[in-house]
Amino acid sequence: MARSAVRIQVVEFGVLVGLALLVGRAAQVQILQGRRWAEEAQAQRTERIVLQARRGTLSDRHGTPLAVTQETYHVGIAPNELRDPVADGSLISRRLGLTAHAWQEALRRRYAYFAGPYSALEVQPLRTVRGVHLESVLNRFYPDPAVARATIGRLGDDGLAASGLERTLDSLLAGRAGAAVVLKDRAGREYESPARVIAPPVPGLDVVLTLDAELQEIAQRALDDALRRMDADGGDVVMLDPGTGEVLALASRQRDGSARPSAFTDTFEPGSLAKIFAAAALLALRRVSPTDHVSGEGGKWRVPGRTITDDDPQPSLTLADAIRVSSNIAIAKFAARLTPEEQYVTLRDFGFGALTGIEFPAEATGRLRPPSEWTRPSAASLAMGYELSVTPIQVAMAYGALANDGLLLQPTLIREVRDASGGVRYRHRPEPVRRVVARDVAAALRNLLRGVVERGTGTEAALTNFPVAAKTGTARRVVNGRYAAGEYTASFAALFPADQPQLVLVVKIDNPHKGSYFAAQTAAPVTRSMLEQALAARTVALDRARLSTAAPRAAAAPADDDGGLVPYVVPWPYERDSSGVGRGPRRAVPDVAGFGMREAVRTLHRRGFRVALRGWGVAEHTWPAAGDSAAAGSMVTLFADPYAAARVRSRGPTPPRRGPR
Repeated sequence: MARSAVRIQVVEFGVLVGLALLVGRAAQVQILQGRRWAEEAQAQRTERIVLQARRGTLSDRHGTPLAVTQETYHVGIAPNELRDPVADGSLISRRLGLTAHAWQEALRRRYAYFAGPYSALEVQPLRTVRGVHLESVLNRFYPDPAVARATIGRLGDDGLAASGLERTLDSLLAGRAGAAVVLKDRAGREYESPARVIAPPVPGLDVVLTLDAELQEIAQRALDDALRRMDADGGDVVMLDPGTGEVLALASRQRDGSARPSAFTDTFEPGSLAKIFAAAALLALRRVSPTDHVSGEGGKWRVPGRTITDDDPQPSLTLADAIRVSSNIAIAKFAARLTPEEQYVTLRDFGFGALTGIEFPAEATGRLRPPSEWTRPSAASLAMGYELSVTPIQVAMAYGALANDGLLLQPTLIREVRDASGGVRYRHRPEPVRRVVARDVAAALRNLLRGVVERGTGTEAALTNFPVAAKTGTARRVVNGRYAAGEYTASFAALFPADQPQLVLVVKIDNPHKGSYFAAQTAAPVTRSMLEQALAARTVALDRARLSTAAPRAAAAPADDDGGLVPYVVPWPYERDSSGVGRGPRRAVPDVAGFGMREAVRTLHRRGFRVALRGWGVAEHTWPAAGDSAAAGSMVTLFADPYAAARVRSRGPTPPRRGPR
C-alpha cells in the first residue's frame, strides 16, 4: 500500500514538473520570444515586394517615341490549382505559344514557370484562370534602336542608366519605386490575394527631346553613305535651329560601324571653318573695309616661323575674296591687324575653349590657349583654324550665332518635360549666352558665307531654288600629338537659307581615303543631299511659309538622276502652273510595291517627290503609278495594305509604264 502511494506521488510530481515546464516554455514562447516568432510567421506567410516605377518616355519633337517602357509578364502555372485542366490547358498553351509536348511536360511539374516575356495582350485572357500566376516586369524598349543611339544612350544590364540622355536625365525619367505586401502559400508561392500597398510607385516624367526623327534618319543615312563611299575613318553631322538653340539631329559614325557621341566628345582642328571668326573680329572692330586689298604673294608667303601657301593663288584679295576662295595668305595678313587679345576674345566669345552647357555627359571643352601661351606664328595659325581644337557641337553653335544676328544661344536637347497625366512641367525657352557681334556685322558675315556657295569653294552645296551660306574647312589631322602625313579632316558648316536661316548644318568627315580629301568635294555634297531630302520630307521642323519667300537663285540645268541624291528642290508650298505641269524636271516614279512604309517613303523622297500616305502596312502601289512620269517636287500618293506583300509576290514585279498619262 505504501509502495502504491509512493508511485502515485512520483507520478503526480512528474506531472507537475511537466506542467511547469510546459507553462514555462509557453511563457517563453508567448511572452519572451513572442515578437520574434510572430515576425518569423509573418515572413513565411507574406513577402514585401518592390513595385517598379514606370520609366518616363523619350520622344522626338513631334511625339515619335524613341525610348519607351513596356509592361511584360512572366507566367507561372500551378497544375493542381487548375479547375478544368483540359480547357484551361488548351487556352494556356495557345496564348503562350506552347507545343502539346511542352504543355504535357508542364503538367508533370508542381509549378511550371515560363519567362516569356509575354505582352499584356497575350496574357489578358489568362488573368481569370485559377492556377495562373502573372509576374509583371517593366522593360525598356527602343522602337528604332539605330535612331540617335549614341545620343539617347542605354540602360545597363542591371537596369540602371548607363550612358547618353538615359543617364543625364535619369533623375527625371526613373520615377520612385513603391512597395507592397503579398500573401504566400506553404510552398512559398505567391497566390491571388489583395496585396497591401505600402507605397504606390511614382512614374517617371516624360521628356520631349528637340530631335526631329526624320531629320535624324536623313543625317544618319547621308553620313553612312558618305563614309562608305569615301572609305573614311568616321564622321559627324549636327543640325540645329539657330533661333532657339534646339538640336534637331546628331549623327556620329566610326569606320567599324559603332556610334559613339563624338559630336560632343571628340575634338578636331577646324581649319578654314574658323576664318569667318577672324573676319568677325575685323568687321566688328572696323579694322578692314570692303575695298581693302592684300597681295596674294603668288600663292606662297614666308613669315617668321613658317611658310603659308594657297591652293588657289590670287594676285590680290579683299576680305570677301579671302573667305570666298579660302585664302590662307589673305586671312593671315588681315588678322595681323588684330592684337592677340582681340583675336582671343572673339574666339572665346563664339564659345570655343568652353563647354556649351548642353545636357550631355562628358562634353569636351576643346582647346583655346590664352595669348600668354602663343608663339610667333599663333595669330596666323588661329586665323586659319589651327592651334585650336573644337567639337562639332561648338562649331554648330558658333555658326548659329552668325545665323541668329550675332546672339550666341545655349544649345539644348530638351524641349519639354511632362508628367504622367500630360501636364507640362518644363518648356524650353531660348537662353542667350552673350551677344558676340552686332546685327549688321552678322548680316555682313552671312553675306560673305553666301559668296562661298555662289562662286567660291562651296558651290557643290548650292541648291536650285534656295540660297545657302556656308564655309568649307580642310585641315591636317593630329595623330599622337603630331600632324599625320596624308591625313585630313574635311568639314562644312552651312546656314539654310542664307537669308533668315532656319537651319545650321555641320558635317565632318574624318580622313577620307577615296577620291578628294577637300571639303569642297566631300562634305559639301553631303550637305546638299541632306538639305534636299529635308525639303522633300513632310514633317521636318522647317517654316515652309518663310521658305516660300526666300529669294530663289537662277534656275540651273536639271542634273541626271544620280541614283540616290535629290538633284532638284521646288519652292514651298508647291503649286502647279496653269498647264498642269510641275515646276521641276519630270522623272519616272520608282516602283516601291512590297516595300515597308519607311523604305518606300525614303525611296520616293530620294527621287525628289513629296509623299501622301493612304493606309498602313506594306506599300501596294502609287499614284501616279510606278514608271509614270511626274514633275520633281510633285505629290505622289502611296497606297499601303497589311497584306500587300503577299499579293506582290504572287503576281510578280509590276511592269514599267511608258510615258506620262
